[in-house]
Amino acid sequence: MTKKRICVFTGTRAEYGLLRPLMEEISSDPDLQLQLLVSGTHLSPEFGLTFNEIEKNGFCIDEKIEILLSSDTHVGTCKTVGLGLISFGEAFERLEPDCAVVLGDRFEAFAAVAAAMISNVPVAHLHGGESTLGLIDEPIRHSITKMSHLHFTSTEIYRNRVIQLGESPLRVFYVGALGLDSIKRLELLDKKTFENRAGFCLGSRSVLITFHPVTLEKNSAGEQVEQLLSALDHFPDLFIIFTKSNADEQGRLINHMISDYVKSRSNCVIFTSMGQQLYLSAVKHVNAVVGNSSSGIIEAPSLFTPTVNIGIRQGGRIKAESVIDCKPVSTEIIPSMEKALSKEFQLKTAGIKNPYEKEDTVKNIIKILKQTNFDTLEIKEFFDFPIIPRIFESKFNTTEGKK
Repeated sequence: MTKKRICVFTGTRAEYGLLRPLMEEISSDPDLQLQLLVSGTHLSPEFGLTFNEIEKNGFCIDEKIEILLSSDTHVGTCKTVGLGLISFGEAFERLEPDCAVVLGDRFEAFAAVAAAMISNVPVAHLHGGESTLGLIDEPIRHSITKMSHLHFTSTEIYRNRVIQLGESPLRVFYVGALGLDSIKRLELLDKKTFENRAGFCLGSRSVLITFHPVTLEKNSAGEQVEQLLSALDHFPDLFIIFTKSNADEQGRLINHMISDYVKSRSNCVIFTSMGQQLYLSAVKHVNAVVGNSSSGIIEAPSLFTPTVNIGIRQGGRIKAESVIDCKPVSTEIIPSMEKALSKEFQLKTAGIKNPYEKEDTVKNIIKILKQTNFDTLEIKEFFDFPIIPRIFESKFNTTEGKK
């Protein structure tokens, strides 16, 4: 029997960390053939050449596609998407996959999915239906949904949203968050081993900080990072681990500001890329995760670590009780961090339930991929969601308006 060729796309370090357990299962399944399409920051020296980590984990990369420009503007992002659309189309022509697997809402993923759709390659989309109000990723995610053919969502609410977008319920599956399988499968480091590997002591209190641009707020990155760094000065005894920002517009500005901050302080360290095991071990051992990364919303609660979620970047997401939301100003960041670091909140976090957790996420995805006849997926009908009763009527349509 011919193996089904499953082409997994990855364009960032974070995305790969989430996809890795799925890639391992595809690779080991006798009925499936893993194809790997690697692009984006993985191939950039500026972001750590993280394709090396993929190969060290034992994966063979079928296609390395360079598309990322050394730019920090929306024009550069547009050109990257255009280059990706051209290059990914050529890659799919060479690989001839039965299905492409894409996660999330990045602009690199958008280009890959658009190329797959035009190339008549069915797409399986992970983490559809979610909401990130402060980002261009919000409409990109929903656009990917409309170009995809199978959908694997992290909660039942997000499954309903995908159906609301016109996708057939028969093709939308609630499987849980993929990254939580990594936590269960990986052997995380104990505190002492982590400190030795990281070359950094966590001290009595520590935090892990990742701060990304809020792409729908123009030129806000510098001011918001300034407010965050000012808030950190309020905690002189705190040991701080920074991970660098992604390749979004103004990401390089954030990295420059943080690097300057770390240079003059012995209680801080910055990583371009920690790798999945080291990063998740850090989440486990620090007293709080701070910033605006999705990992603070999805992964941190399963490691019982409090999160201070700053600003609107993750606005709209379902959140566990361990997540504290605050505005990107020091006067709100400081009390939010004090709350997260308090013994009372630490104890409360130890007993919370993560809304993204579900058993056998990867196994269920594999089962569905194996059962699916991809030849029948190319033609999609729009599923009409049941009409929702109108709550707000136009004043021109009310009885009073007609009189």
